Amino acid sequence: MGKAQTLSQLNRPVAYNSSTNVTTIRSGASDTTAITVDASQNVTFAGTVSGVIKSGTAVASTSGTSITFTGIPTTAKRVTVMFQGVSTSGSSHILVQIGSGSITTSGYLSYSAQTGGSGSTGNGTSSTAGFIIYVFNASDTKHGAMTLANINGNSWISSQSLGGIYPSGSAGYSGGGSIALGGALDRVSITTVNGTDTFDLGTINILWE
Repeated sequence: MGKAQTLSQLNRPVAYNSSTNVTTIRSGASDTTAITVDASQNVTFAGTVSGVIKSGTAVASTSGTSITFTGIPTTAKRVTVMFQGVSTSGSSHILVQIGSGSITTSGYLSYSAQTGGSGSTGNGTSSTAGFIIYVFNASDTKHGAMTLANINGNSWISSQSLGGIYPSGSAGYSGGGSIALGGALDRVSITTVNGTDTFDLGTINILWE
């Protein structure tokens, strides 16, 4: 067997601290920092790393008619939209919309239904304006997640699993959908079907990988 080569011998410049621990690995092609390691051994990658889950910044869903997350890397293959106690001022159903450069507001195939619990179990609704989430009434608070996955090219599918809590009871919600974007996904927006109901409770955040 041949002798193992160090990163330096492979023309991958490496920086060490006084204890000869690796602190920085640079890209040989561009001589720019690719990986850094701090004193607590936390590793930071300069670029996008496949398989690593990244988090957005949680937003309080307590005002406004829409909440938008931008800056999602165009290499992302899965995005999760998370809801914790999210409520709106009315009973208009919630829409999750995605886009490339701008939010896409048409061309979706989506359905959401109340699948269990108290209230009007079995109610459902569809939309072509976004990935829809069924809302029972204005006091319905949503807890759970919608997963968006890249199936091929710029085509995406959605699936949802949420619980709804309201004064008169609780329920489960499920659904799914699909859309073909004109380019790589780089943003997600959460709004309502009528576009005028305002968010008045809860927190929304996203993950991507």
